[in-house]
Amino acid sequence: MFQTIILQAESGGLMSMLPFAAMILVLYLFMIRPQMNRQKKEKAFQAEIKTGSKVITSSGIHGKITDINSADNTVTIETGAGRIKFERSAISMELSKKYLKPADKK
Repeated sequence: MFQTIILQAESGGLMSMLPFAAMILVLYLFMIRPQMNRQKKEKAFQAEIKTGSKVITSSGIHGKITDINSADNTVTIETGAGRIKFERSAISMELSKKYLKPADKK
């Protein structure tokens, strides 16, 4: 009788863990990995920003970079209202790349 109980417990242990392992794998492949790639691209974009580049901040402010301060990791952006100092991380890669694309002429 005890032998039957032990065999039942052993055979279901690995199979019951398989759905949880599959969920973790799917979570990693569809959520965590793409987010890590996006963060790497964002860091590379922020590192290659140069003076004179037209950018958009994550808050939606359009402007042109006039000064980059590496010491405190900030950029000064010239807008229609004047100059504003932002953290380098406030520059949005996705919005800036859309802004730089040439408009389709029809």
